[in-house]
Amino acid sequence: MLQSGGTKEIFTKEELIHLMRSQLQKHAFFYLLFIGIFILLVWSIISMGQRLESPLTDFPDIKINSQNHFEGYSDLGTLITQYLTQNLDHPLGLMFLQIAVIILMARLFGFIFSFIGQPSVIGEMTAGIVLGPSVVGIWWPQLSNFLFAPASLGWMETLSNLGLVLYVFIVGLELDPSLLKNKAHTALIVSHASIVVPFFLGVTLAYFLYTEFAPKGVTFLSFSLFMGIAMSLTAFPVLARIIQEHKLTQSTLGTLALTCAAVDDVTAWCMLGAVVSIIRAESIMTFLVTVIMSILYILFMFYLVRPVLRFLGERFAIQENMSKGFIATMFVVLFLSAFATETIGIHALFGAFLAGMMMPIQFDFRKSLISRIEDVSLVILLPLFFAINGLKTEIGLLNESYLWFICFLIILVAVAGKFGGSAAAARYTGQSWANSLALGALMNTRGLVELVVLSIGYELGILTPTVFTMMVLMALVTTFMTRPMLWAIERYFPRVD
Repeated sequence: MLQSGGTKEIFTKEELIHLMRSQLQKHAFFYLLFIGIFILLVWSIISMGQRLESPLTDFPDIKINSQNHFEGYSDLGTLITQYLTQNLDHPLGLMFLQIAVIILMARLFGFIFSFIGQPSVIGEMTAGIVLGPSVVGIWWPQLSNFLFAPASLGWMETLSNLGLVLYVFIVGLELDPSLLKNKAHTALIVSHASIVVPFFLGVTLAYFLYTEFAPKGVTFLSFSLFMGIAMSLTAFPVLARIIQEHKLTQSTLGTLALTCAAVDDVTAWCMLGAVVSIIRAESIMTFLVTVIMSILYILFMFYLVRPVLRFLGERFAIQENMSKGFIATMFVVLFLSAFATETIGIHALFGAFLAGMMMPIQFDFRKSLISRIEDVSLVILLPLFFAINGLKTEIGLLNESYLWFICFLIILVAVAGKFGGSAAAARYTGQSWANSLALGALMNTRGLVELVVLSIGYELGILTPTVFTMMVLMALVTTFMTRPMLWAIERYFPRVD
């Protein structure tokens, strides 16, 4: 029923359809006429403009030969194939293809490993190795050379470094300040034992590996300190997710493990900054300057930047009032902190971690900021980092039984130091055998944090490709074994909170 003026006109269904069809035809006619007129006008202007061009003889390199335009192509299929191949050689097109393949493989392997009860990050790490020379490079070398030609990896290195900075920033954000403030003293012995013991074993292992496996020109001090750090790490984010999935968050074990991992993270990153400064220092004077500037910068962040951010957080870190300007300010602090520590000489990742710790303490704000970063960092940028590490990881380098024995020895030392040191210290402080062993298994989780540190060592020239491959396998194995160890401990050692 339609109303026109003061009267009401009733149309049947067929009349209404006819009316709508006539209006559609009217609009279509107007559209075609309107567009057609302007196409003719544009064509006429172009025709007149072509008369303004200089004679073709002024440009001897330009030849128009429509008959020979398709010369050299046997058929249309060949023409299309060569045309598309030529476009694929463009860096931008290849970049999008690389990103799509990497994300697809990361999600696929992440789903598979989640399905079998493992953290998805192990699957994503594995996907990077599969895309590298260890699998795709062996079985499909032409595909590997096309997808990941060395000349096309510069942008991936840059974006993966950005992803690492954002990831380490998230690690700093996820640290619960109340754990460090209220319960750190109860976990200090366990946490530092889980660092000191594997650090000692790592340095001892370096003594036996240095002659044959250290790169030329690398001092034993640099090699041994880095091996010690690599053995001492715990992946706080992966550990926190395992604790949550096992519903241990409110238990004595879960609280103790989170506290130990938090203290471990802070200590290990500080030690890493010190080790990197030692490696980068050209002389004792350079090292002293780096140490003094690092201490001044940390004091600056704690006593000037943090109070300002906490003040801003009280006013703007409420979800309803959280403006884009405030979020932008937080990112500026992050990138300036990363720039400052890179300039000082202790690596940009330390600055990102420190910036995450300095953020306003409001839980909703931190949760909101993490959710904003994770979608880009964890889904897009970090898989690029896994791919870069996968391209550096060549399992084929372990082509002798002796090398596999060394790899096994590295894994054994890593487990003995982290698992054994944590469990023994926990038992000494009065924890039950169940909690002590479970804590050792959790602290033995290395995950992505280990890959981050290994990439730093590779970048600094401390690790050869062979040792890098062994250490990557160690990171995968120690992270993979966490859940089976927890299940076995829960079965044979009933836990009492």
